[in-house]
Formats: sequence, structure tokens, C-alpha cells
Amino acid sequence: MSAAWGKCFDPSGARYGIPTYPWHLAPDGLATRRQLRAQGLRPGGQEIAAQVMRVNRRQGGVRVSYLYRLDLAKPVRPMTSRKWGALALAMLARRTCPRCEITYSYCLSTRHGICGLCITAESAAA
Repeated sequence: MSAAWGKCFDPSGARYGIPTYPWHLAPDGLATRRQLRAQGLRPGGQEIAAQVMRVNRRQGGVRVSYLYRLDLAKPVRPMTSRKWGALALAMLARRTCPRCEITYSYCLSTRHGICGLCITAESAAA
């Protein structure tokens, strides 16, 4: 057993407070939020049942994903017309340049917050 694997294997929860398993070795009946969502489920307010951990040897840190019980998961709430409308307005705001007020077919970069034409004009003026 490698040191990295041994650090991530704690099924009793003595070291980290909750059961911990190495990446890809979680027991059946547990899933991450993304896995639940792919099945049309959500955690539904339940507590974290366990975690999977992976040691990043390059950066020296660890990556952790929390696991939830499948039997306690609830179905995803359906989108209402109001939620669809709010989502459409939010996406419209992400695609509209605040300076020139042109709406693009893609989301603008959050780094600059403005479109490419405004960035070019700004750098040419400077």
C-alpha cells in the first residue's frame, strides 16, 4: 500500500471525522453531487455520508469530494417558468457588453468584463 493511498483510506472516520476512501474506490450506494445530478437526484438536505480523497503529488495538496447516500436522495425540483425566465435574463447579461451594449452569441470573458472590440479600442487609446 502506498503512502498516498494509506492517507486516503479511513473507512472508520477516525482521522478525518467522516469515512474517507481513495479516488474511484467508494462503496456502492454513495455518490457525489454531480453523480446524483446525472441520475436526476439531489442530496435533499442530508448530511455528508463520506468523502473520496486524492493526493495531488505535483502540488502537494489533496482533492476532496463529498459523498451522499443514494437511498436518501430526492428527485430534482422541476424548473418553473419564472426560473427559466430568470436564467434567460442572467445569460443575456453575461452576453451583453456593458460599454457598447452589443449582445453577442457567446458569454464575455469575466477577466475583462467587456467585449473584444472594447478591449481593442481601450488598448489603442492608451
